[in-house]
Amino acid sequence: MFMIIKEDNNMFSLEFMQHAYLASTIIAIVCGFIGVFVVSRNMPFLTHTLSEIGFAGAAFGMFIGLSPLDGMLIFTMISSVLVGKMGSRASRREDSISAISGLFIGLGVLFLALSNKSASYATNILFGSVVGINATDVYQMIGLSIIVLVVLLVIYRNLKFDSFDPIGAKAQHVNSSLMSIVFLLLLALSVSVVAQIVGSLLIFILLTLPAASAKYFAHSVSKMIACSIAFGLIGVWVGLYLGYVTNWPVSFFIATIECLIYFSALAFNYYLKKA
Repeated sequence: MFMIIKEDNNMFSLEFMQHAYLASTIIAIVCGFIGVFVVSRNMPFLTHTLSEIGFAGAAFGMFIGLSPLDGMLIFTMISSVLVGKMGSRASRREDSISAISGLFIGLGVLFLALSNKSASYATNILFGSVVGINATDVYQMIGLSIIVLVVLLVIYRNLKFDSFDPIGAKAQHVNSSLMSIVFLLLLALSVSVVAQIVGSLLIFILLTLPAASAKYFAHSVSKMIACSIAFGLIGVWVGLYLGYVTNWPVSFFIATIECLIYFSALAFNYYLKKA
């Protein structure tokens, strides 16, 4: 695919690169917004587990004739509610997540074997397929992303209160259980959307690292969200361009860029403390 791209000096003249950039932009915005709450609610491990569940869902979708995205949506949304119900205590939540993660990884392997799909299908699910995104995929991503962002804006005040000041939220009678379930459903939707670009194994990068970096540069929730979105956009935009000029996997560049941003944030924080 990328060898074909190099025949044209302007990558934006190619339709699938237009789709890739549009989809990546949408994903960076969603991840930047929801990622701040993933980090504040100490849910990176759950995000990683949902990515593994998404892999099983995509494989199941192919097995029964659905699209991989539809399969991901079914599996991640059901499992996110189950994890939320099973894990009211932190220690029990970790145990529940580990058990569910192991089960769904096994199911994913089984569904892939039963679906008789080629190895490329498994690769696309695990690591994403940026250049394989078509207009239908983009429209579906836009629709799901709008749902996530609208709901986030509606519950923003209570979610912020519950995530950053749970004691105060309880005193103000914020329904923490409801917030948790709604947030988990939004996270499941986000995981399913993001998987189309970076694959199920690298989802947690865009949902955690930009937000984890942002907290070292900003001290209000709104500024953290803005920084997180900016870091996500830098990662996907530069990653796509580098993939275009090198023929190397885009996911590798996205992961590397976000890690560099995060370690730069740590160094910046260390410098401030030493100053």
